[in-house]
Amino acid sequence: MNNEKVQVAIAILYQDNKFLMQLRDNIPNILYPGYWALFGGHIESGETPEIAVKREILEEIGYDFADFAPFACYWDEKIIRHVFHAPLLVGLDRLVLNEGWDMGFLTPKDIRQGNCYSNNAGEIRPLGPMHQRIMLDFIDSQ
Repeated sequence: MNNEKVQVAIAILYQDNKFLMQLRDNIPNILYPGYWALFGGHIESGETPEIAVKREILEEIGYDFADFAPFACYWDEKIIRHVFHAPLLVGLDRLVLNEGWDMGFLTPKDIRQGNCYSNNAGEIRPLGPMHQRIMLDFIDSQ
């Protein structure tokens, strides 16, 4: 039995005091289905977290950015999350959502209240609890 924790690299992307987040697909077998979360994903064998975050962001939204800065590392019994941050230097119209149900800018108020409206879902959707905690830590650190 494999007891190794899954490692992921995720990114806080910000523009004008708003934060780009992904509404995860509403598929029951994924973590946080239909929740707002940060972009990113699994670190592949032989990858560093720094390389993984760049690859994941490029794959998920087509944003090619060279200099993600480390923020923190969060872990629980199953997952180690390597969290990075970077400015988003392009408009939403320049991004392509390749993974997820929706994407959008959330304000610090949205993040504190723990939910935000999604045009694609047509309803208010919650933030993933761990992603909300990471975002609140980041906002409070600024």
